[in-house]
Amino acid sequence: MTTAVAAPTVLDQIKALSHEIRFDLVRYLAGGERCVCDLEALLSLPQSKVSYHLGILRDAELVRAEQRGKNMYYILRQEALFSLSGSLLTELFAQPVHLTHQNNSIC
Repeated sequence: MTTAVAAPTVLDQIKALSHEIRFDLVRYLAGGERCVCDLEALLSLPQSKVSYHLGILRDAELVRAEQRGKNMYYILRQEALFSLSGSLLTELFAQPVHLTHQNNSIC
């Protein structure tokens, strides 16, 4: 029996990007595919910490991973980032807030 995993929401993806290390990882991956060892050197962080943050970005479907031999390579899922901005705006403006009539100001 397999359980369906829900696709990450806009909020999930924004949360994933909101950490400084993960934001830096995305910036580096915007330049092209990178091996974890390259990312470790760029960030001056241990492999375990880099892999942890890459896992969060992968769960948010913002990066894709591919193992080649002993090395793991990551690439940015550009289409996910491009659609994130549109999805964010759609969610923000999806339902207009209607104020009820008030005789006195609430301010």
